[in-house]
Amino acid sequence: MYERITRGVKVIVRPQYLDGHSKPDEGHFVWSYSVTIENHGRETVTLRTRYWKITDATGHVQEVRGAGVVGEQPALKPGDSYSYTSGCPLKTSSGFMVGAYQMQLETGEFINVEIPPFSLDSPHEKHAIN
Repeated sequence: MYERITRGVKVIVRPQYLDGHSKPDEGHFVWSYSVTIENHGRETVTLRTRYWKITDATGHVQEVRGAGVVGEQPALKPGDSYSYTSGCPLKTSSGFMVGAYQMQLETGEFINVEIPPFSLDSPHEKHAIN
């Protein structure tokens, strides 16, 4: 489990290797990651955009940007939480992800909420990169 708090918004990530969806002999490795976002602040925040930087074991970087997460732009009142699960395929047996959510406060101000860096490691490998 990986977690980070930015301005009262806590992001918790739990990655999981998906053996049944991976084909190591074909250079296809798949992970799911479950994210929980908790609002420990004093005002409502709305998730507007996401940014991911995905790096595989060879150093190849892929960047992903888009509106919301899994088709939603959740608004979290103080004390609320929101969870979702998504996935990531790689051509290598390990890598890592890091990113940020752009959240909008009730005042209209935008803040970047950090997503903690987390490892994507196949349990079949002897050495993890992270």
